[in-house]
Amino acid sequence: MLRSLFALFVLILPLAAFELPAKSSQCVVGTAKDWNSSNVTLNTYEKRGGQWVKASGPWTGRLGKNGLVWGLGISPVPAGAKVKNEGDMRAPAGVFRIGGAWGVPASIQKHPKLFYRQVTTRDLWVEDPQSPNYNKHLVLDHEPATAWEKKQQMKQNDYPHTLKLFIAHNAAPKISPGQGSAIFFHIWRGGGSKPTAGCTTMEEKKLRELIAWIDPDKQPIYVLLPEAEYQAKKAEWKLP
Repeated sequence: MLRSLFALFVLILPLAAFELPAKSSQCVVGTAKDWNSSNVTLNTYEKRGGQWVKASGPWTGRLGKNGLVWGLGISPVPAGAKVKNEGDMRAPAGVFRIGGAWGVPASIQKHPKLFYRQVTTRDLWVEDPQSPNYNKHLVLDHEPATAWEKKQQMKQNDYPHTLKLFIAHNAAPKISPGQGSAIFFHIWRGGGSKPTAGCTTMEEKKLRELIAWIDPDKQPIYVLLPEAEYQAKKAEWKLP
């Protein structure tokens, strides 16, 4: 009887509200004018003495051609909200962990613990929702030979993709087929005159500074939201 009453009591308790991970002490914040904006303002923050302090910014970047939509990160998706899908040309909104870096240079300025991979012709990033390796990086033991392998090949000879930093939307260990893949910070196209398919882009100088600043030990995160949503969530989520 007591066990049943306890179980009932647990069920009626309100769910704990989401807030930024306590151990995360680096945060990149991106805010857009609204859900349909492809422009973003970026700032970085560091947690010092339990308080968020601005580290750099603001600077400008570009987002998806069609704006933003809720993504699959570490923050909750509001009930009934539309979620990102492959090919929707929207950047994922929410809170995301920041992963490793990939690029053309043999080496870059970075924290010793930040993963970096020099991209070769054998590097793939799988964007095929039918593949068990969807939204994963693969390295072939041979040159791409099939049409499928060539289609999944990481961008070659394309300046905006010569350096990129992974944004963990819909990432391992829980990946939902078809809900968006290959989301990165990378160099903007056309000097910032062109939007993206869902990534966050910026000038090369700012991207290099961002990558050099990232410290994996500080569990860096990316908060991307429309301005009104950011203000609505700021206190609850303990945003900078």
